[in-house]
Amino acid sequence: MTKYHWLVVLCILSMIPWAASCSGGKRTNVYYVYTGGNVQRGRQLITKYRCGACHVIPGISGANGTVGAPLTAMGRRTMIGGVIPNTPSNMERWLRDPKAVDPKTAMPDLGITKKQARDMAAFIYTLQ
Repeated sequence: MTKYHWLVVLCILSMIPWAASCSGGKRTNVYYVYTGGNVQRGRQLITKYRCGACHVIPGISGANGTVGAPLTAMGRRTMIGGVIPNTPSNMERWLRDPKAVDPKTAMPDLGITKKQARDMAAFIYTLQ
């Protein structure tokens, strides 16, 4: 991708909070359209897979880990893991096989499906 394409991607990502605020309070619908995932199922999966053991995750009880980066405002960040642009497809890749994206990451392969990754991404993008 050229620099122009990355700029377009980043501009689109920056519009997500605005689009969510224009949706009449139905932010979860915006993230479903954006990621193809379900926010509520994503929240449940993040709890099930105990992501909070390593990450601080707003809205998840007991999610106060200090091993991984806090997921606070992850929906507004430009990079994932400091190595790839924060896009829905990259978030899905990262969640499904983090070591394929960054072999040095401490994040484990959770063995999740593509659908589960989409749902988890939908929840993560609500973290503004």
